[in-house]
Amino acid sequence: MNETKKIIEYSQIDSDRMRINVGPQHPSTHGVFRAEVEIDGEIVTELVPHIGYLHRCFEKHCEKRNFHQIVPYTDRLDYVSSMNNEWPYIMAVEKLAGIEVSEKVEILRVICAELNRIANHELCVATFGLDCGAFTPFLWLFRDREFALAILEKLSGGRLLYNYFAVGGMQKDIYPELKKDIKAFVKRVRETVVEVNNVLTYNKIFVNRTANVGILPKDVALSYACSGPVARASGIDYDLRKNEPYSVYNRFDFKTSVIREGEERHGCVGDSWNRNWVRVLEMEESCKILEQAIEILPEEGDVTAGIPKKVKVPKGEVYAHAESPKGEMGYYVVSNGKDIPERCRCRSASFVNLACLPDIVRGTMFADMIVILASIDIVLGDVDR
Repeated sequence: MNETKKIIEYSQIDSDRMRINVGPQHPSTHGVFRAEVEIDGEIVTELVPHIGYLHRCFEKHCEKRNFHQIVPYTDRLDYVSSMNNEWPYIMAVEKLAGIEVSEKVEILRVICAELNRIANHELCVATFGLDCGAFTPFLWLFRDREFALAILEKLSGGRLLYNYFAVGGMQKDIYPELKKDIKAFVKRVRETVVEVNNVLTYNKIFVNRTANVGILPKDVALSYACSGPVARASGIDYDLRKNEPYSVYNRFDFKTSVIREGEERHGCVGDSWNRNWVRVLEMEESCKILEQAIEILPEEGDVTAGIPKKVKVPKGEVYAHAESPKGEMGYYVVSNGKDIPERCRCRSASFVNLACLPDIVRGTMFADMIVILASIDIVLGDVDR
């Protein structure tokens, strides 16, 4: 009887479908991410994401460290956008403690955030092209990213993990050649973007590989609470720097890079090509912000003067968020009046944006799954917090 039942069960299995693992060691997974993929021939019928291979226990670490000591832990979340991780955490603590910072500190924070935004997008566009088979633009963008990292290293002393933002100020003051270096970097970025667009972005093969692939409709993006370039490529006109201006962003002239119906150059709103295109556009907008910021950055003033030796935070709770290169990065901090937070909850963009992957890969070719994952731009440290 049991043997008969077993034969019937096996006969009901769809032999045309197969479940395979992609990752967690595969380089195209952009980190230690495992995708359990069911395919029917070359068509993806289902994808189950498996995360947790890089779990950093960030939130539990925060419950054992004082407010100053937590900053280096934020660097290690999205480790290619460390400056942008530090800022919303610092804003949350300063808001809770009632600390105000000088104009020079605020402008310097904008400069650091926009430099790191460009560095993030250069890496994303470079690896996105690499996943599509284009190698040369990867070398160009990686080369230019080094100039952004060099400026951030001169400011902070760190190459990728900076620990530069501090409650009440910045850890070190600016160096004499900062403005000159930024002007040279902005010029270089613009020149390279033109080259990359000619060789990669407008390339017919690249367009065919990415346009109309992995379409994320606006309503689906909203239902998943997507943010950043992923959401703006789907037509959601929302950028925290514009819609909920923080720091001194309301003093700068720049546009929100959003793809609207009828304005797309290739493919359609919400596809992989336009997610990449939004990041290309944002690099130019960040260049504009940098040019304006160095013009109004005061030479005088000590950015370390307002840093307290011990942060005194009253009882209470606060949520602060900022526009990181990947989307909304936020921290919910709860204080019980001690110098160690009772709770520090992190809202990371990569984790939230990744949630839409099973929906947008269903029905696509298996090879397109790698392209779609690359277009979301995730970092697993940001996912496995």
